[in-house]
Amino acid sequence: MKLISWNVNGLRACVGKGFFESMAALDADVIALQETKIQAGQFEDGLEGYRAYYNYADKKGYSGTALFTRAEPIQVTTGIGIDEHDHEGR
Repeated sequence: MKLISWNVNGLRACVGKGFFESMAALDADVIALQETKIQAGQFEDGLEGYRAYYNYADKKGYSGTALFTRAEPIQVTTGIGIDEHDHEGR
């Protein structure tokens, strides 16, 4: 299994700089992104062949994570159950 973790510092900016081509070339089973800095509806493309899961920060343009996986997970959970942290999208 091949896992990639990447702090993208803004997913929309990465898309304009070859993000899709890079991900296709790396051919990972799981791609975990941090600091996506997007809100719901801002990134609709997804990655072909992957299921996408997002955790958005309440604050616009802040934090956020995304997970792309070829296999369907048994369970997806967002947050850690601590209110002061769960709004950060981490």
